[in-house]
Amino acid sequence: MSEIDHKPRPSLSIVAPMYNEEGNVAAFVAAVETYVSPIGTPFEIILVDDGSSDGTWSQISEQSRLHPFVRGARLARNFGHQGALMAGLTEARGQAIVSMDGDLQHPPELIPELFARWREGYKVVNTQRADAEDTTFFKRATSRWFYGLFSRLTGVAMAPGNSDFRLLDRSAVDALRSMNDVDLFIRGSVSWLGFRSATLPYRAAKRFSGRTKYSLPKMLRFASGAILSFSLAPLRLGIWIGFMTSGLAVLEFVYILYRYEQGRTIAGWPSVMAFLSLMFGILFVLLGVIGTYLGKIFELLKNRPRFLIGERAGVSQD
Repeated sequence: MSEIDHKPRPSLSIVAPMYNEEGNVAAFVAAVETYVSPIGTPFEIILVDDGSSDGTWSQISEQSRLHPFVRGARLARNFGHQGALMAGLTEARGQAIVSMDGDLQHPPELIPELFARWREGYKVVNTQRADAEDTTFFKRATSRWFYGLFSRLTGVAMAPGNSDFRLLDRSAVDALRSMNDVDLFIRGSVSWLGFRSATLPYRAAKRFSGRTKYSLPKMLRFASGAILSFSLAPLRLGIWIGFMTSGLAVLEFVYILYRYEQGRTIAGWPSVMAFLSLMFGILFVLLGVIGTYLGKIFELLKNRPRFLIGERAGVSQD
């Protein structure tokens, strides 16, 4: 009989994607163990290496050797934070699954309270972030702007401070895995599912070590992908812009006829060219939006996996 046959199946799984976080692995495992062990339920920690170029995987492997409750999954390449998070949710075996970042900005001391709310019957226990002291004004403002815009365009309500630090019931994870979105935006998908939920506030801590991996271009791609995955508003906006510009063109044509009937020459070629340039600019923007949606359909039809696991670590693997 194998070693795993003697071990109870975990009731609680803690999932953390990691990318170039070698300095955070050991501290993360120690912090989570400190706050989760007193709960008194079998648990596991699943660390997902998202194609790191430093020693993150060796640290994960070391922790899996030292602690039987630690499991590791190394992705074949970098699939991004959302892909790595989905990989961890897929690997998790618990009935309650907590997802969080591995840099200790998400406080492990909140996990017992998340688990307690789950025991009360909530299928989803979200958290709402109060920014850390070192969070820039630009990041705070753009975060609030994005969630407000996302909620208005998609009809999926999301409060500012929403993050991927949450607890999901097994049924919610199974429903999430059944969704086939091209651009993964897990926090939006969880809100869309509509399971009974509760929300707990927390204050983000400083990173234990290392630097953030979310640059401005990555944030912009993440935001645009999220909106395009959940909303047809850009296409509908294009229709209304088309109506407005067509109305302007009709007014211009009426004006031309009026000047012609009066026998007056029509001056203003520069303004005409400027108007045409504006129309062509709008046209190409709309073509770009349509092309983006067509590209997403193309990606969906290819049906490529969201992640590929190249290696696993931990004695508790099935």
